[in-house]
Amino acid sequence: MIKYVIILFNATKGGGKMFENLLNEKSSWEFLKETPLPIAVYGTGNGADRVFEEFEKLGITVSFVVASDGFIRQRSFHGFPVKGISQLESEIGDFVICLAFASPLPEVINNIKALSNRHKVIMPSVPVFGDNIFNKCFLKDNLDDIEKAYSLLGDEKSKQVFESIIRFQITGNLDYCFNCETDKDEAFEILNLGTNESFLDLGAYRGDTIKEFLHYVKNHEKIIAVEPDKRTFKKLESYCEELKNCTALNNAIWNESKELFFDENKGRGGSAKDKGESVLSVTVDELREKYGTFTYLNVDVEGAEKEMLLGSALTLQQDKPKLCMAVYHRSEDIFALVNQINEINGDYKFYLRHHPHISFWDTNIYCI
Repeated sequence: MIKYVIILFNATKGGGKMFENLLNEKSSWEFLKETPLPIAVYGTGNGADRVFEEFEKLGITVSFVVASDGFIRQRSFHGFPVKGISQLESEIGDFVICLAFASPLPEVINNIKALSNRHKVIMPSVPVFGDNIFNKCFLKDNLDDIEKAYSLLGDEKSKQVFESIIRFQITGNLDYCFNCETDKDEAFEILNLGTNESFLDLGAYRGDTIKEFLHYVKNHEKIIAVEPDKRTFKKLESYCEELKNCTALNNAIWNESKELFFDENKGRGGSAKDKGESVLSVTVDELREKYGTFTYLNVDVEGAEKEMLLGSALTLQQDKPKLCMAVYHRSEDIFALVNQINEINGDYKFYLRHHPHISFWDTNIYCI
């Protein structure tokens, strides 16, 4: 039977004392440094690379690398042969699982919950992009900005989600994520989109967020879908051709028009690099000037959210479109992006929601 933890939060007004108290809790990195049990890193992707980098800095010893039993194959990772979970259990019994991948798949989430009944599962927080690790030093340096963003949140559920995500990033305890989940229906109730919406989809991928939009909005005025990756864009363009009043653009979103470079092999994880496949960036304000005003923006631009906002000031100030924005790519996003939007237009109300996902990926700020 899967056991869930009931999490009670310190209701200190403004959140400052509560977040400061986290400095007294054992961090995921401290736990992994001190545990007498062997550590098995579960995952062999980019997230695991980042975990290994941090382990090397902190002097944390890895004993094994594991993968799901059906994904073992004959391979190695960082010099370790990749073992299956069942194989390692039969060989040594107990160990600590350091989770180093993310997934929204229900079967994967349920598997991790089941594993947590047999072993200590901890997930140290490493960012998708950027160099800042959300550790105690990072928390201490950003307490004022964290408290400010917390105070701007529009309901108690948003504050619970914010508290949970901050606590998860310090402790690596996935229960904090599991216990603050809501589904997309509830989020779209907050947005309360109507008819004749003008939708700007930034980071449109293959059209999945357009499909989501059309599920909730039966009639629309226009859809402008922006995707930088050239191969992914071809699939997006093909999908958009089947829709009315839908235009696909092969551009990146930035704070100015310039040539940017993307890793053509990263797909959805593509972000601006020093070299790679070149693509021209545009700003939201430029798109507004060309295509007219937008009533709703979906923003998932792989770590470029700050730059996107810098190029959207006129749109946000004059039109105040509703926003759904990813706040999980960089360690600072969950508080810095809220504060940045508030500085551009102080009339926005902010609602934070986390949707089912291993790690705190798929955590969005909904602005109305």
